[in-house]
Amino acid sequence: MTRVLVVEDEPQLVRALEINLRARRYDVDAAPDGETALTLAAANPPDAVLLDLGLPDMDGIDVMRTLRRWSRAPILVVSARSTSDEKVEALDAGADDYITKPFSMDELLARLRAATRRGDGAGAAAREPGAAAPARVSTPTFTLDLLAKKATRDGEPVRLTPTEWHLLEVLIRHRGRLVTQRQLLQEVWGPTYRTQSNYLRVYMAQLRRKLETDPSHPRYLVTAPGMGYRFEV
Repeated sequence: MTRVLVVEDEPQLVRALEINLRARRYDVDAAPDGETALTLAAANPPDAVLLDLGLPDMDGIDVMRTLRRWSRAPILVVSARSTSDEKVEALDAGADDYITKPFSMDELLARLRAATRRGDGAGAAAREPGAAAPARVSTPTFTLDLLAKKATRDGEPVRLTPTEWHLLEVLIRHRGRLVTQRQLLQEVWGPTYRTQSNYLRVYMAQLRRKLETDPSHPRYLVTAPGMGYRFEV
């Protein structure tokens, strides 16, 4: 069974999440604050985390940064914070998705399913028959080890989320060729997200900031306006 760590200090919401998750055969651990969350995660490593940012003892961003030192489990932020800057900060800190309160339970469960699929096998099941991304990609600026999931830029380690690795894997598998927005959304997030092009804009901007020398004029992660993206070799 998939273990989900719910980090939330609102008892009614915790109860609703526990009922809905357990009804769908998830194991659930619940933590009302950051310290408890980190203790539970160390004792019973989760397969996914639902994380509120407004915790009573510490900011959820700090919880996430601590988790990311040793865990690659997908982290879905579930927060009332809704500005673009706050969302970008959470994604930069290691979030794989961001859900704004109030939310639809069906949507949250769908995003959780998508996140756990991405974290499970890094998208290998979505590959085309016979197609494969190279195990290692090296450029003058950055190096990507797709098997070890390690990235460096100018010799320094760069942390990429499971979603960012999945996006890169799809683009690199089609290196030099256009991958449409629809195809990327379907492969990385699933068929219910095929029209959510804002997801791609956020994550591609993240990848460029982390890997490109000049993110505003990318050399490798190239946009074909209105169509999609390609990884230039």
